[in-house]
Amino acid sequence: MPKYFFHVTHERIEIDSEGEELPDKHAAWKEATVMAGQTLQGIDGKLVPGRDWKMEVTDEFQNTIYVLHIRAERPR
Repeated sequence: MPKYFFHVTHERIEIDSEGEELPDKHAAWKEATVMAGQTLQGIDGKLVPGRDWKMEVTDEFQNTIYVLHIRAERPR
């Protein structure tokens, strides 16, 4: 089974060195969206304008499969 990695950038870069074995990239997408939701809840008010949040999903060869990006900004 292929392995996927979920790297998060917010206040710092958190590299997923363990990864997760999943059947395919569609399962990796589902896992990424679930993890993103849980992680964003855990930020608990710390996402402020000018500080973005990003999750990059890579395969076992470090090819980027998906990127989830939350951009926090003030309207002008």
